[in-house]
Amino acid sequence: MRVFKDLLRQPAALFGLVVVLLVIVTAIAAPWIAPFNPDEQMFDGLTLEGAPLPPGGQFLLGTDTLGRDLLSRLLFGARTSLIIGLVANGIAVTIGLLIGILAGYLRGFVGNLLMRFTDLMMAFPALLLAIVLAALLRPSLWIVAMVIALVNWVQVARIVYTETRGLVERDFIMAQRSLGAGHRRILFVHILPHLMPTAIVWGTLGIATTVLLEATLSFLGIGVQPPQPSWGNIIFESQSYFQAAPWLVFFPGAVILLTALSFNLVGDALRDILDPTQRGRG
Repeated sequence: MRVFKDLLRQPAALFGLVVVLLVIVTAIAAPWIAPFNPDEQMFDGLTLEGAPLPPGGQFLLGTDTLGRDLLSRLLFGARTSLIIGLVANGIAVTIGLLIGILAGYLRGFVGNLLMRFTDLMMAFPALLLAIVLAALLRPSLWIVAMVIALVNWVQVARIVYTETRGLVERDFIMAQRSLGAGHRRILFVHILPHLMPTAIVWGTLGIATTVLLEATLSFLGIGVQPPQPSWGNIIFESQSYFQAAPWLVFFPGAVILLTALSFNLVGDALRDILDPTQRGRG
C-alpha cells in the first residue's frame, strides 16, 4: 500500500501507471470492445482501387491492406504483446533470480561455472541471438516468449549474483549458520526476501524491453505469425504502404512506444521507492 501511495505522488509514474492499466484493461476486454472481428476482411474496407481506407467514419483508425479494421487488430494485438511480455519476462526473471542466487550463495566451482555461463550469454547480442533462435524454431506465440526469455535473463542473474554475494557476508546470515539453519532456510527465508525488490523492479522494466523485442522479431517476420495480430507484425504487413498509408505504421508504432515508455516510468519509480540508495537522486 505504501508503494502504491508513493507511486501516486510522482506525476511521471502516475502517467505510466494509468497507461499500463489502460493497456491491460483494453487487452482483456478486446473481444467486447473491438468494433469488428480482427481477421474479418470487410467488403467496404478498401477503396475502389484496392487501397486501405484512411482513419474516419466507421473505421476510426482506418483499415489495413486486406480491408481489416486497424483498431480491432491493435486491441487484439495488445493481448498478444502483453502475454508475451508478461510470460517471457516472468520466465527471464525467474531464471536470472535462480542462477544469480545459487551462484552468489554457493560460490566456489559451481558459482564460477554459473557466472561464466552467464558471461558467455552476455557476450552474444540479444537481438542477434533471438533472431537465430526464432529462425531455427517454428515461430508461434509461446515459442517467441521462450526465445525472448532465453536472451533476457542474464542481466537479472548478474545483479542478483552481486547482491547475494553481499548478503551472505551479513551478520544475520552468519548468525543463522551458527544456529544450524539449513541452506534451504537461509536461501528462501532470509536471502530471497531481500532480493524481491530487485526482482520486482527488473520484472517491470523488463516488460518494456520484452514488448520492444517481440515487436522487432514480428517486424522481421520471425515473431508471432499472421493472422494472429501483434503490434510488430501489423507494422511488418504494412511496411510497403508506409508512404501511401502512413497510419498503418504510425498507430502501432505509437502504442508500442507509449507502452514501453509507461512500463519504464513505472519501473524507474519502483526502483526509487524500493531501493533506499536511489532515493533523492535525480
